[in-house]
Amino acid sequence: MMGSDTLSIVLTAYLAMAVVMAGLWVLQLRVRNASIADVGWCAGLIAVVLWYATQATGETERKMLVTALALLYAGRLGFYILLNRVIGKTEDARYQRLREQWGASERLKMFGYFQLQALAVAAFSLPFLVLVHNPRSPFALIELVGLLIWIIAVSGEALADWQLAQFRSKSWNRGRVCCAGLWRYSRHPNYFFEWLHWWAYVIMGVSTPGWILTWIGPIGMGWALLKVTGIPWTEQQALARRGEDYRAYQRRTNAFFPWFPRGSQ
Repeated sequence: MMGSDTLSIVLTAYLAMAVVMAGLWVLQLRVRNASIADVGWCAGLIAVVLWYATQATGETERKMLVTALALLYAGRLGFYILLNRVIGKTEDARYQRLREQWGASERLKMFGYFQLQALAVAAFSLPFLVLVHNPRSPFALIELVGLLIWIIAVSGEALADWQLAQFRSKSWNRGRVCCAGLWRYSRHPNYFFEWLHWWAYVIMGVSTPGWILTWIGPIGMGWALLKVTGIPWTEQQALARRGEDYRAYQRRTNAFFPWFPRGSQ
């Protein structure tokens, strides 16, 4: 599946995103909100997958389904970030902390971060590329299993984001820890469902040429959420803001996989 033509398509997608992210980096110099990189990632993923579908040789119905999945997943996430972290909002504390740490080299390092987002679009678009090139017809049962996982995961992530937004919208919750709804069973249910969502493409792509590339999704996203930009940054900020309340939340609630809360310790 990954012949010279396919590699050329992926390289073109990456170079296009590198230009887009450079433009967004210039924009953030003005607005001072690096969360636009996350919005750009979502929009870029949609654009790249749509372009893949026009270049792929797979079944038309499957290409339509895959592009719809990309549009719904990344579109919802992108709009959520745009409305909750960009428009009329101050910059996310994680990015503010990075700017402080980088000091005089902040502009250059932020440019590098935006370019990493371009590379991430190219990497995380590969599962979709595998699926749109799938030559099988008609749909296999395993694809329906993957679709069910996708529905559960994307719905769960959307619900977790909505519950957190509703909690934060109440002035009396300022400074408090959200432990209602899905947040009662996981400290980061949105991250868990985000990770679970990438498994849907692994399942849907079983026995497809290039299937190994679909594993980039859950492995790469799991590493990022658990070790890099997800839980470590978020929890550090939560501890700084909420102190002992958040430590108590940590003691009774799983960090990632949802489970019933433990008794007070």
